[in-house]
Amino acid sequence: MTNTKSIDVLIIGAGPSGCVAAAHLFNQGLTIKVIEKSKFPRFVIGESLLPRCMEHFEEVGLLDCLKAQEFEVKSGARFLKNGVVCDFDFSQKHSQGWDWTWQVPRADFDNALAEDLVKKGVNIAFEHEVVDVEFASDGKSLTTIKDNNGVISTITAKFIIDSSGYGRVLPRLLDLDAPSAIPKHSSIFTHVKEADRPDGIEGTLITFDVVTDDVWLWVIPFSNGVTSLGFVGPTEILESYHGTPSEKLKEMMKMSNHYHDRFDGIDYLFEPREIKNYSKAVKQLYGKGYALTGNSAEFLDPVFSSGVTFATESALLSAKLIAKELKGEKVNWEEEYSDYIKEGVGVFRTYVKEWYTGNLQKIFFHRPENPEIKKQICSVLAGYVWDKTNPFVKNHSRLVKTVATVIDMESKQKKSV
Repeated sequence: MTNTKSIDVLIIGAGPSGCVAAAHLFNQGLTIKVIEKSKFPRFVIGESLLPRCMEHFEEVGLLDCLKAQEFEVKSGARFLKNGVVCDFDFSQKHSQGWDWTWQVPRADFDNALAEDLVKKGVNIAFEHEVVDVEFASDGKSLTTIKDNNGVISTITAKFIIDSSGYGRVLPRLLDLDAPSAIPKHSSIFTHVKEADRPDGIEGTLITFDVVTDDVWLWVIPFSNGVTSLGFVGPTEILESYHGTPSEKLKEMMKMSNHYHDRFDGIDYLFEPREIKNYSKAVKQLYGKGYALTGNSAEFLDPVFSSGVTFATESALLSAKLIAKELKGEKVNWEEEYSDYIKEGVGVFRTYVKEWYTGNLQKIFFHRPENPEIKKQICSVLAGYVWDKTNPFVKNHSRLVKTVATVIDMESKQKKSV
């Protein structure tokens, strides 16, 4: 082995999580290196952001490079079911904070982040793969890396941040994977280019079309004229469709009364891709000398677009704690990192579970709407899942069920009259 180098922090992955962590640590004057398996730009799913993550990009100095890309502004989200429309406007939420974000082709989005860091002097090694990691008792690590030509090198680091996303490098190497508490769901998705996209909300705002109680379609328009389409549902339902991925997706599009005609006959820009049983979890979020962030730690479900926000939230927090520890200050990783991240994940996990039980859908599509409840739920959908002034955050484990039960009782009373 050759080229052994010694640095403060090794970051695995150059997606939004890795870039936010790298930006903060670099701004703190620490020596870092980012290892990225892919060549950018590269396709990845997770194309809808939440307002909460805008704070992270702004804090580490990455907001301007993103604004320059002129991505599609996401000011809320729309849900459809049986002809009923539920619109959430992020400016009408309970919590203070950003009231807009973006819908983004991730190839362009991630590339803009990485390019900006490279310009600033951050060392990102593209087409390099972490193949082994050994940790000493003090947390220092020796990482073995292979480039795309098969050349092996090693890096010693005081700390590793695993932001490898679906690559889940440290969970694989350290046997950290754990069963997910979310039921097994899968997705199938592609992109299309519309010649005549509708004006207004119909052509700009992300929409979740609930075609059955547990199967839904996402429609995410981008500013470049491309639209992302994807179905999500229980794995056994998606596996019941046969044929090529294109044939499967075209058959599933027939379930959408709202969108079938709009997208019928439009060529897919790539053969639809499938991700089966996508929910992931781990035994622990940190260890001596490392922290897991974003999808390398846990992924719930795409229904509320929480992935990138958890990725950047955990990345920035872990980077701050590492910088603090490397300065000789004491860090309680269990309380300051694990408990905090699990708290936010727990809120979103409740909403994902209650979406598929149908309780949350009852609240969304019940008429008349309750404006105050809607504002509080809107804050959750904007990513403000640590705001305990919000009853739907503080009491998330029981409040969604309680409100759904009240709606059921009201419905029964009306039917009996």
